[in-house]
Amino acid sequence: MFDIQKDENGTIFLEGILDSIQVETATEFFRSISTSCVVDLHKLEYVSSAGLGLLLATQQRLLRSGQKIKLQDPSPSVRKILELARFNILFDIDNQPAKLPGGAPGTP
Repeated sequence: MFDIQKDENGTIFLEGILDSIQVETATEFFRSISTSCVVDLHKLEYVSSAGLGLLLATQQRLLRSGQKIKLQDPSPSVRKILELARFNILFDIDNQPAKLPGGAPGTP
């Protein structure tokens, strides 16, 4: 299972498993991103090399226009994958939960 949503603040929420089977759906969504954004990963259980490639390609495309992706609150298993792939060098990764207006942690 994989789900991708965008809230009214522009935060993108990934949920489930982002693998080579699901990356096609995610690619269509990520191609539409043209400005800096936060991608919340707290409900993402696993990301494969195909999913990492999609995040990296999107980051590189956005950086060419002065924009970027910030990765927010990765789950422990995804955090480990990001560290092994050295994404902490390529992305701003915030390990804290996203805050809703008013300061409360939130989910879509």
